[in-house]
Amino acid sequence: MDTQAVSQSALLCRLPTAEDGPSLHHLIQQCPPLDTNSRYCNLLQCTYFARTSAIAELDGDVVGAVSGFIPPDRLDTLFIWQVAVHEQARGRRLAQQLITHILGRASSQGVRFIETTITADNGASWAMFEKLAASLNATLSSEDLFDCERHFAGHHSSETLVRIGPFIL
Repeated sequence: MDTQAVSQSALLCRLPTAEDGPSLHHLIQQCPPLDTNSRYCNLLQCTYFARTSAIAELDGDVVGAVSGFIPPDRLDTLFIWQVAVHEQARGRRLAQQLITHILGRASSQGVRFIETTITADNGASWAMFEKLAASLNATLSSEDLFDCERHFAGHHSSETLVRIGPFIL
């Protein structure tokens, strides 16, 4: 993908479909330090979680994706599971556009909070969610959620729960 072509192309944000599963898997592989899930998991993200997820295309190539879900016991909360933006599509606030796209759907009516988890060393995610909170005129709070040793047996960094809200769309 040519960087100049990315800056001149029209961006399409849309609902994912089952056919996007392989493209999502490939995109996530190209976006370290994201956890690479199974192809089946990515297929589920594009089908069962499609209404709370979004795909970004440039010239027919998947260059960004956000997957999320609404926890059954908190219908006012959109949990953002994973955010992936191809390096050549960065700098366009693409992740924020995709989340805003999800929030604009009828299936997100009643959502007043966004939650996600972020590792301490993921500066790009912290910056993006801080900008998102500011754009929603909402507060951002955080607390420890999953501990490296206790929850991941030392195989994954600790995860901090980030909560944005309340906000009104």
